[in-house]
Amino acid sequence: MAASDDTVNQEQGFLSHLIELRDRLLKMVLAVTVLFIVLFPFRDRIYAYLADPLSRFLPEGTEMIAYEVASPFLIPLKLALMLSVFLAIPFLLYQIWAFVAPGLYTHEKRLIAPLLGSSTLLFYAGVAFAYFVVFPLVFKFFINVAPEGVQVSPDIARYLDFVITLFFAFGIAFEVPVATVLLVVTGVTTPEKLVKMRPYVFVGAFIIGMFLTPPDVISQILLAVPMYLLFEVGVLMSSRFKIWVKEASDAREEMHDQESEAEADENTAPARTSTGGYRNSLTDFDDSESDKNDDT
Repeated sequence: MAASDDTVNQEQGFLSHLIELRDRLLKMVLAVTVLFIVLFPFRDRIYAYLADPLSRFLPEGTEMIAYEVASPFLIPLKLALMLSVFLAIPFLLYQIWAFVAPGLYTHEKRLIAPLLGSSTLLFYAGVAFAYFVVFPLVFKFFINVAPEGVQVSPDIARYLDFVITLFFAFGIAFEVPVATVLLVVTGVTTPEKLVKMRPYVFVGAFIIGMFLTPPDVISQILLAVPMYLLFEVGVLMSSRFKIWVKEASDAREEMHDQESEAEADENTAPARTSTGGYRNSLTDFDDSESDKNDDT
């Protein structure tokens, strides 16, 4: 009977988790949908703002073009949807955190919460850096090096794919401090070893910049230099997190020791019988019956 009750409780717990997961997913979809509905009427303005770093450097009388028939409608629509997801990232991460957090210990929450918040801010910072710093320099360079007699008229679909690629490249590159901290937290390396690897990281940053950016030196340098500087920030942050990890591991070990002691006490404690005596596991002898025999 007890086994069946345990099975029922496990099934109910599993179903409750599924219901909560469904509710979280619905809230995430609803948030993106609401943002999309709000942004949809402004889709053309949003695309014009996105294209401004390129449009300002186009020759006078030159405009962007659309190769596909449906591109003038579908590309701004696609941009509005992607911007809705982009703006909803904090809410989406909060829903994921709210679903996972109840199963974590306090010291684990103390470690994960700062990483989650900092990773979001760093991704936004990488996108802003790409738009305000990288795009003007890169597009000016591309247009100025165009051969004489070539009219530069970029396609709106190709332009959107290009800038989205750069947004993700710089957003992910700005996650270097978080990645560095995670390597230290998981025990893969230590801050001391990372300091010794600085020359290799410097060269690796330029190699990664070569693959993630267009084939030009400017964008490669603009990605590699911040990536290396953020690596240095990650080394400093990992030293602090290493102390937090040690405190968390000590707290976890202390908690496990307390649980083990509690289980040991339950296993070694004698079972009290219904008559008030104690049952011996070997002789099955009741102290209360012994007292009755002594009285007689």
